[in-house]
Formats: sequence, C-alpha cells, structure tokens
Amino acid sequence: MTSGTARRRGGGLPTLEEVAARAGVGRGTVSRVINGSPRVSTRTRAAVEAAVAELGYVPNPAARALAANRSDAIALVVPEPEARFFAEPYFSDIVHGIGEALADSGMQLLLTFAGGDRERGRLARYLASHRTDGVLIVSARAGDPLPELLGGLGIPTVISGRRSADEPLPSVDSDNAEGARSAVAHLHARGRRTVATITGSLEVYGAACRLDGYRRARTEAGLAPDEQLTAVADFTEEGGRRAMCELLARRPALDAVFAASDVMAAGARRALRAAGRRVPDDVALVGFDDSATARHMDPPLTSVRQPTAEMGRAMAGLVLSEIASRQGRTTPGPHQIVLPTRLVIRDSS
Repeated sequence: MTSGTARRRGGGLPTLEEVAARAGVGRGTVSRVINGSPRVSTRTRAAVEAAVAELGYVPNPAARALAANRSDAIALVVPEPEARFFAEPYFSDIVHGIGEALADSGMQLLLTFAGGDRERGRLARYLASHRTDGVLIVSARAGDPLPELLGGLGIPTVISGRRSADEPLPSVDSDNAEGARSAVAHLHARGRRTVATITGSLEVYGAACRLDGYRRARTEAGLAPDEQLTAVADFTEEGGRRAMCELLARRPALDAVFAASDVMAAGARRALRAAGRRVPDDVALVGFDDSATARHMDPPLTSVRQPTAEMGRAMAGLVLSEIASRQGRTTPGPHQIVLPTRLVIRDSS
C-alpha cells in the first residue's frame, strides 16, 4: 500500500507540497513538471513523476491553468443583437462546429454579445484581465474597433468573415463571391433575364462580395448593370420582405431574385405571395446559406451552401494553433482560410 492510497482513505488528497517533499525538490519545480515546462532536467522530471504516481496526486485544473498563465477558456464574441443570433441558423451552425472542435481540447466556450459601445467596453475590460486564452468573433463588420482592440491586448483572435480583402487578423470565410456568381448563373441558365438581388448590409464584407458575384454573373451573361435590380436589406426576414416589395415596385417584370441569405429569401417569398407571384413559375428564387429554412420553405429553396459548421471547426482550430504557437509548442498555422461553396438546386428555381 502506498502512502498516497493511505492518505486518500483518510479523507484527504495529496498536495503539491507533499509531492515536492517526496521528490526532494521545490514546489515550483513540481509545478513546472506538471505543466510540461522544458526547463526541468530529465532526472528531476523522473523524480517528480515517480512521486506523483506514488502519492496518487491529481492536479487541480484551475490551479494548473493559473500556474501556466492560462484560463482554459475561449470567448465567442457576437457583435450583433441577441435576437439576430437566435433567429439565424448561420450562427447556431457556427457554434456547433466550434463546440465540436473544442470538445477534446479542455477549453470552455464562453458566449458573449457585444452589439453596442457599452457592451464592447465591458468586454474589453473583461478580456484585458486575461480571463480567456483566445477570442473568436462572429460577424465582424467593417470599421468595428473590437478586433483591433483585442489584437492590441495580445489575445489570440480569429474572426469569421473577413472585414476587407486585406484582413490583418486570422480569419475563416466562405467563397462568397463565387457562391453568388454560381447562383445567378444558374438563374440565367434557366432562362431568367431580369434577375434582381437582395443584399445584406454592405458594411459586412461578405455581403459586398455576394453583390460582386451577382454583378459578375450579369457581366458574364452579357447584361448591362442595372442598379434598379438591387435592394439592400439587413439579413432579417422582415428586411427581405421590405426589399422584395421595393423591387416589385421598381421592376414589376422581374422574373428571378437572388437573396443573400435564406432568411431574407423567406421574407421575399412572403412578399411575392402577397403580390400574387408564384414561385418559381412567375419568379424564381435563390438564397444563400442552405440552412434548415431553405429545406422547409414552400417550395423548397435553391440555396448556396456555405459550410458553416466546418467554418466553426476551422475557427477553433486556428485559435488553438495560435495559442499553441505563442506558447512555443507549435509553429504558426495558416493565417486565412477560405472554404468553397456549393449550389444546392431545389424547386424554387
């Protein structure tokens, strides 16, 4: 029977100090061995590991994290209103992918919203105290100071969706422009000539890229630019409905619509139905995301599939790689990841 076994039966747990005494070293040396520090000799490491085994010592995870200047937590920051986060399948798919990737890492995921200046300030103060090892930002907008603020704090930060073509932070994105181009080219191939688009807020780089893809497809089809066929919305169903009404008022003869999200396409579908336009007979309709919304619409919606769960996994992988590289455990990985999209054709087009 080891002394560690006897102690556990007595109701207590072996302490770090007892491991140090058994190994004949200081408490700090034991801590370095447990946390994997290379600054320990092979002989000393063996002595400490033997003492740990003999006593049955189990490190406290929180204490280990503190000793290694870690929190074992990743913050997921959403600079959007909570209502939008819970309404859009895009966000839940991203979170699902992040959760999968972090499941075996020992990291906790902390969700926080930062839709206004007050929330951003509170978040910055919280993160400045180094209570998280890394930050993931979903849906960052052009001009948002939060990503640079976090970078200035020295916290490994990864964003989903680049804010510009020259995004300086590690990011994961889908090929928005090509996805939109393929959607509009599909509508042209089906004989639709007056194809309108409902864009998201153009402060979002991904929305601007989808509009670029729409315009590229028109150019490839030999069609002149027509700004009357573009309406800007806000990625909500109501925004999609209002934009569709606006387009019908401008161009009553339009015969197809590409909406930059499935949620906006659902709103457009409501407006078309209210106007007596049949989908796809009178107006073909295509969305973007290939979410559950697309599959459950009537008729089922043709949509551009972006691999949102895979994007979440890639974000988590990037931030874990960045954390490990800063701790000297690995070399830095890729800085920017762009994942391909795919058009899923259903009855709406």
